[in-house]
Amino acid sequence: MVRERETPKQQQQVSYTVEQLVAVNPYNPDILPDLENYVNEQVSSQTYSLDANLCLLRLYQFEPERMSTQIVARILVKALMAMPAPDFSLCLFLIPERVQMEEQFKTLIVLSHYLETGRFRQFWDEAAKNRHIVEAVPGFEQAIETYAIHVLSLTYQKIPRPVLAEAINIEGLSLDKFLEHLVANSGWILEKGHGRGQLIVLPRNEFNHPELKKSAADSVPLEHITRIFPILG
Repeated sequence: MVRERETPKQQQQVSYTVEQLVAVNPYNPDILPDLENYVNEQVSSQTYSLDANLCLLRLYQFEPERMSTQIVARILVKALMAMPAPDFSLCLFLIPERVQMEEQFKTLIVLSHYLETGRFRQFWDEAAKNRHIVEAVPGFEQAIETYAIHVLSLTYQKIPRPVLAEAINIEGLSLDKFLEHLVANSGWILEKGHGRGQLIVLPRNEFNHPELKKSAADSVPLEHITRIFPILG
């Protein structure tokens, strides 16, 4: 008998069932295989569930002999892709130190440190040496590019083209197309200039333009202030 192929709707239902298992009985070791399969599904479908992954790591603490280091590595790569959220640290806290000492996990910890400190050139160099780890998870480079742009947008009003190129690891014509997309869709502005001397104006926000940030007084409703006066009197 030929098995019918699952429709996307059925696949979503499987994912939803895993989330239900996590919510109802997160310490049941019987759901461990389901959670492992769910990690692989997250990788293949480029989705993400921190709660399910944390649940699996907690179960591994109770069932260390059943731990799959390949699955753990994939969880950590997905957590890196979620930056600036603190997911990597949350996951790492649940992984035994003896496991963290394995080479692939030491590499991922180094990569996390480079990202947290904004050392993007070192990050991309290290990632290039360990493609077998990061390329096992589709969408990794794009996620880190997004995070790098997030960091730059909080730091710079204008950014030199070489700084951007280094942060997102894109150069030449690929960078030109990348910038064209951001100019058209995200409000970036290219100042006059060519090559390495070109400056890129980033969209204004309350971090790269502190004057846009409301003061604490501005954020307190007037009625709250008037209620204080009788107390002070």
